[in-house]
Amino acid sequence: MQSTRLRILEYLQRNGRATVKELGQLLGLTSTGIRQHLTVLERDGLVAVREERGRVGRPNLVYSLTDEADAVFPKTYDVLASVLLEEIRATDGNEKLHQLLHNVSERLAAPYKERVEGKAKAERVRETARIMEEQGCLVDVTEAGGEYYIDEYTCPFPKTAERDRAVCALHVDFVRILSGDDARLTRSLLRGERACTYRIRPSTRRGEEPVAVVG
Repeated sequence: MQSTRLRILEYLQRNGRATVKELGQLLGLTSTGIRQHLTVLERDGLVAVREERGRVGRPNLVYSLTDEADAVFPKTYDVLASVLLEEIRATDGNEKLHQLLHNVSERLAAPYKERVEGKAKAERVRETARIMEEQGCLVDVTEAGGEYYIDEYTCPFPKTAERDRAVCALHVDFVRILSGDDARLTRSLLRGERACTYRIRPSTRRGEEPVAVVG
């Protein structure tokens, strides 16, 4: 992001609000220059504006951050997730960790189940891919010989997966739950391949556990 706009966002984050005059004094820019930057930030959904009336005179335009602006600032969720996985494994072992990840995948899939249940197999797989796209993943769906393949070109948990590949099983399970069939990870971004590929075929037995091949 352009440095001046980032400084505006940082000021708003610290102070909660600002006028054009205040920002101009901070940055040494004219009111016209500040408004140009604020217009871009408004367009991008990072800044909102409202009128604030004083005791006398015309109301001031006051700018503040939107909820979307929170994504601009650095987060360490991936580090937290990795440490939590390590602690669970150290305390309770791999079996408990994988059961916990399965429970998490069930929770993540639960809000989408109504969208996929009752659909024919092909549409259910495509709806699963659409849900993955809504979560920020870039995916393609193909079919060959009665089997379906979802190619996922962007990892939803890249930093966490690099630290602990157990999280890959969580996402395989998520795909299995939504697609309603046996899902296996046959290619992996972590192995330097161009996508994480989920092969989806009819389950051979009820309750079959997903297999993640990421070695």
